[in-house]
Amino acid sequence: MMAASESKRMPTPERVAVLDIGKTNAKVVVLDAASGAELAARRIRNQTRNDGPYPHYDTEALWDFVCTSLADLAQAPGFDAISITAHGAAAALLAEDGSLALPVLDYEHSYDDAIQAQYQSLRPPFLETFSPAQAMGLNLGAQLHYQKTRFPDAFARVATLLTYPQYWAYRLTGVMATEVTSLGCHTDLWRPAERTMSSLVARLDLASRMAPLRSAFDVLGPVRPDLASRLGLGHPVPVHCGIHDSNASLLPHLMTRSGAFSVVSTGTWVIGFAIGGDLDHLDPGRDTLANVDTFARPVPSARFMGGREYERLAAEIGLAEPAAIAAALPAVLARPTLLLPNVAEGSGPFPGRKARWVNAEGVSTQERHVAVALYLALMTETSLSLLARSGPIIVEGPFASNPLYLRALAALTGAEVIAAAGSTGTTAGAALLTGITPPPQNGPSISPDGLNLTAYRRYWLEALAAEDMTGSAHAETT
Repeated sequence: MMAASESKRMPTPERVAVLDIGKTNAKVVVLDAASGAELAARRIRNQTRNDGPYPHYDTEALWDFVCTSLADLAQAPGFDAISITAHGAAAALLAEDGSLALPVLDYEHSYDDAIQAQYQSLRPPFLETFSPAQAMGLNLGAQLHYQKTRFPDAFARVATLLTYPQYWAYRLTGVMATEVTSLGCHTDLWRPAERTMSSLVARLDLASRMAPLRSAFDVLGPVRPDLASRLGLGHPVPVHCGIHDSNASLLPHLMTRSGAFSVVSTGTWVIGFAIGGDLDHLDPGRDTLANVDTFARPVPSARFMGGREYERLAAEIGLAEPAAIAAALPAVLARPTLLLPNVAEGSGPFPGRKARWVNAEGVSTQERHVAVALYLALMTETSLSLLARSGPIIVEGPFASNPLYLRALAALTGAEVIAAAGSTGTTAGAALLTGITPPPQNGPSISPDGLNLTAYRRYWLEALAAEDMTGSAHAETT
């Protein structure tokens, strides 16, 4: 069970600094507690280093960025609490002296066949963890097995395991912790139904090395006095335990909505949460799973790497004006020009496929942008359909500002689609850990405006079925 908060109840802050460590980008944002408005922000690209034993996150560059940003933002606009959110599939392995015993492994590093086979024999069944087998190191347990097997001397030095948001809390406070939203995101380390560690923890000899389990809402402590002096903080600033980024996106809606609804959190990953959905019929072969929310409850979820896919496609296709993209929609539907999965392999509802364009010879940049938006909407709709979702769909993050994607999702699902306004959902959700009142989550409701995608969806599914029959799921650049 989670330890009760050992800190005194803190006064509600006026301004909250949020460390938001995403897989692609990292930022430090100051939010106004009353309105949720973003007052100031600093951003940096999150780089992977390829020196050392394996590809790993440049945690020291990130730490320098965090400290520089906090020192700058402490002067203006100022802040009186710190919260943290970070991506999943990452853990910090600390030696006895508190330093990293091994670098924080990049989850996109792939392992050889022998390591993968060994791990498959170790990992618990899906019905224990509700965590499907993932490619690369997307199961945190696979990373830990790799590190333990390939680097036994360094692994023997590991005294404490911290989940990734809590690593940054430790750097700020000196207090070590783990937390359920990071333990419960396809790690193979957590039993959502029992709210306890899985059998894999003992198999990897980690039971005595797991940092204490704390609530995401807990204040772990103030910023360390030496660091506070370096940052120019004129008063003690409490640091909250922190939360997995997709669960941070979900939290504002859990606190303000009732009944059945879905949240689509978009960033590097597109993750769908179905509140009131079906946990009993999840398909581990199609990237459905149970995440664990901030209150330790399992939530049926599905995901694909949609943000990474969009980033790659946009770089290949080039830029286009939104008005020109909207004007190209009829031509794409009439042809129809299709994009089939997967641009980023190894995730999503159609595993094992490589992206292929259909009827794309000679199409314009604008038309390709249309096909990409429709592809992302089709992938989202397919993922959500596997969860037996019902009720409205709230889209937050970068895709909430893509009008064609939103229209298409509304047309495909027949549901009310709401574009979450304001700050990125991960940042806003993390700020709520400090005890502030969530602002209203009622963004604009998106109408399909007569858009009918029934035929287009049928063509897309038929093209996928044709690939299944011919075995022609191969890359194509037309």
